[in-house]
Amino acid sequence: MKKLFSVLKYTRDYKKYAVLNVICNVLFSIFSVFSIALAIPFLQLIFDNKDSAAYQAIIDKGLPAFEYSAKYLSSWASFKMSELILIDGKAKALLIICIVVFIATFFKNAARYFALYFLAPIRSGVEKDLRNKMLQKSLHLPLAYFSDERKGDIMSRMTNDVFEIQWSIMQTLELIIREPLLIIISLTSLIIISPYLTLYVFLLLPVAGLVVALVGKSLKSRSIKGKVMLGQLSSIIEETLGSLKIIKAFTGENFVQHKFESLNQDYNKVSIGIHRRSDLTSPVSETVVLGVLLLILFIGGCMVFEGKGDLTGAEFLGYFAIASQIVPPIKQISIAYNNIQKALASEERIEKILHAENNIVNAPNAQHLSHFNSQIDFNNVSFAYKKGDEGYVLKNINLTINAGKTIALVGQSGSGKTTMADMVPRFYDTDLGEIKIDGINIKEIEIDSLRKQIGVVTQESILFNDTIENNISFGLNNVDESKIIEAAKIANAHNFIMEQPDGYKTNIGDRGGKLSGGQRQRISIARAILKNPPILILDEATSALDTESERLVQDALTNLMKNRTSIVIAHRLSTIINADEIVVLDKGEIVEKGNHNELLAKNGIYKKLFDMQNFK
Repeated sequence: MKKLFSVLKYTRDYKKYAVLNVICNVLFSIFSVFSIALAIPFLQLIFDNKDSAAYQAIIDKGLPAFEYSAKYLSSWASFKMSELILIDGKAKALLIICIVVFIATFFKNAARYFALYFLAPIRSGVEKDLRNKMLQKSLHLPLAYFSDERKGDIMSRMTNDVFEIQWSIMQTLELIIREPLLIIISLTSLIIISPYLTLYVFLLLPVAGLVVALVGKSLKSRSIKGKVMLGQLSSIIEETLGSLKIIKAFTGENFVQHKFESLNQDYNKVSIGIHRRSDLTSPVSETVVLGVLLLILFIGGCMVFEGKGDLTGAEFLGYFAIASQIVPPIKQISIAYNNIQKALASEERIEKILHAENNIVNAPNAQHLSHFNSQIDFNNVSFAYKKGDEGYVLKNINLTINAGKTIALVGQSGSGKTTMADMVPRFYDTDLGEIKIDGINIKEIEIDSLRKQIGVVTQESILFNDTIENNISFGLNNVDESKIIEAAKIANAHNFIMEQPDGYKTNIGDRGGKLSGGQRQRISIARAILKNPPILILDEATSALDTESERLVQDALTNLMKNRTSIVIAHRLSTIINADEIVVLDKGEIVEKGNHNELLAKNGIYKKLFDMQNFK
């Protein structure tokens, strides 16, 4: 049962609204039963054929002594009704009853509206908070986490699963407050009117509850399966929209369509099963409860016919009207129960992200790195992406990078170049050994202050669907426009930017799709120039460009690297001939070090790579 209501933990910041919602639901339940209970004196007034003397005789008896019973309530109602009829007549008494019923119904519906009114901030607020928390967690999780997760599935959790949670919160609050309270008040009223007849209700109603539990038992597991499939569908959509050029170039439309339709068909089957099982609960529970009520109607009718239990015809009709009010809340409880089962599946998927382990965090007494002075040291560094792998991606790396020097990392694909560079800004942490900056282990440096000392330009220009200006100044606040222009000029980007429709205010589209590869790369370089970091990581920044674009980008990189410490990853060895030191990696190990001429003289792996590229 605790697990069933676990979604309510998300409402902790909205206790005020939750309390107001509960109060309004209590009032709704009271007025709901009260407005129906008023039907008893109404029916008595319609069906009774008493004369004035009979009403006077009732008044002469006086009010009965108070006791908790239907007999007392009936006597009290008869006394007040007789008093009203003798003074104002039957027509006016009927009018007053109608007005009272209307007022009770008005307050019932007003209470229902305000219950939903106070629930709205909870539902929307929880949805907002969950999305904020999930994005915040995603931004701080290590890159290794996302190598095992599908982006589309994470997006599905942030949208579909979060919506499932906020919807279930409404269902849960009603399941634990409004509907049970309505049933309790209704049953209490039934006991007051006829304890004997209500005994049958207590004996028969658990049957409906058992039916609900049996039907909804497997919904949670089915929902988890459906949500996993929906996440896979989202991933295919995300990949397809981001890879349309390749799909069309390799005429892969039919392959992608078939893959999507196959998974979509499987999801469709699971979804149909979920809907059918969920939709079955309401009619089955309603049918069972109606059967119980009809049995009560038969038993109660026989009691009235035989004059047993002091139950008048008007009281029995009122009793049955109140008993029928038990049907809607039981029906709602069955629906809510199923929705909560589905929400529990969503909660598990959301909690998987929120509680994902993040081992790249600040140390308890992390030091602030305000500037970089002397050197970066790799001391016996080894690293594996997945612990327990047969081998390490990096093995026993020892390297010193002095301030102001340019170090080039070269080697075949998969040799560990990018991984080695990614460890400097702590995208990954070492498994063995340590990396130091100015003699301080980077694990003991504040992550933000460490990364502020580092600029990154990657092979794939990662830009945002925003203006050129905002892409260049990304991550910085209140940047002078003149500084943005200056950075663009240094990156050889100013001229083509000014040719855009709105200059620096031009939106460049999704991932910078409105610009050429060389233009996107120069925007990325301008971003790094504006940040003005003392350490640069250039990950094959020119390998995907044509000759003209490469020349412009290389000029921009030369400007960027002036007076900075640079770690350059390159496949095109012509771009790193002038590096202060070239480090050759092979299968995760450093096999050669030296400048261009020294490595050629060694006649080793570097010489082989250089000759293969036919540089003269």
